[in-house]
Amino acid sequence: MTLSVSALAPVPAPAPAPSLLRRLLDPMVDPATFDFWAQKLHATWSWNRTLARVVAHRAEAEDAVTLVLQPNGHWQGFRPGQHLNVSAEVDGHRVTRSYSLTDVPRRDGRIAITVKRVDGGRLSTHLCQRTRVGDVLELGPAFGEMTLPAPVQGRWLFLAAGSGITPLMALTRQLAAQDMPVDLTLVYWARTRAEFCFAQELRSLAQRFPRLRLHFVLTHEGAQRPDEREGFISAELLTALCGGLADRQVLACGPGGFVETARTLTAGSARSFMAEGFTPPAPTATAGEAITVQVSLARSGRTVSVSSGTSLLEALEAQGLNPPSGCRMGVCHTCVCQRHSGTTFDTLSGERNAEPDMAVRLCVSRACTDLSLDL
Repeated sequence: MTLSVSALAPVPAPAPAPSLLRRLLDPMVDPATFDFWAQKLHATWSWNRTLARVVAHRAEAEDAVTLVLQPNGHWQGFRPGQHLNVSAEVDGHRVTRSYSLTDVPRRDGRIAITVKRVDGGRLSTHLCQRTRVGDVLELGPAFGEMTLPAPVQGRWLFLAAGSGITPLMALTRQLAAQDMPVDLTLVYWARTRAEFCFAQELRSLAQRFPRLRLHFVLTHEGAQRPDEREGFISAELLTALCGGLADRQVLACGPGGFVETARTLTAGSARSFMAEGFTPPAPTATAGEAITVQVSLARSGRTVSVSSGTSLLEALEAQGLNPPSGCRMGVCHTCVCQRHSGTTFDTLSGERNAEPDMAVRLCVSRACTDLSLDL
């Protein structure tokens, strides 16, 4: 979505503290009952949940859509580059996933997310193919640290692959709203030309701002335009497109393997590096073959058998459980729960931990021994 500067607004301040009346009523109000009756009057009224109505739904690229949302008064704002958890009922089950906000803050309070449909992805398929204008989604608060400093200075290099363009698009729009105060090079990889999101807007911005240099890189299709190249991320390609990296501040976003390659290629040369992976990098293998362990669920009183060869989140879901979850890559912390006893393996850090009563992220943790979890 192309935004004019007049449509922009400062990042909203955190929501004010609840009023005295609200604090007095809070112990006496059942939120579920309040929401049931309030939503008969207005679809997004709620006692304390952030709900948002879909006000626009448009194709952004092949198998990708942008949803423009109007949140209710519980929404506390965001900074470009951040994510949020989105929840919806899909086939009778509540499903939550994390998506990047692709707009900048606006005076009308609307926000936008761009969703790429993933094969087998329940929520991404629902949002891309079944969600309509007028539908209501539930939102979590914005989170994430890949944001621009104020004031923004220096020379910047954005490296995006696939859906990794979404937070970097928000940052590019933020810089455009400030009349591009820095030199910015954006290199964007996709398999085919049809999969590039925001291509027309990005090209318009590059024509408008000489300080923005734009390169589209195709991995499974031939280049046809002057701003297109072919190939995977490599030292040779970065040198050809960007020159030296000594004074560059690099932001990279995409699949875990892409991010790790970008980190390696820019190490020791870039001025700074920050990245977010939309999928975890390949986990470090634990010693030995996968074994079956017993997981005791302290709150529910159940004990289930799970494999040490898969994440605790996936293993518990395979047993018919539905722990809270969001990004499924260790970023949003929605799935964090307390491990009372036992040893787990963190697939991101490659570390084992057996300290009792510690918080673990189920989506990136595997069982090494019998466990007791606060579920």
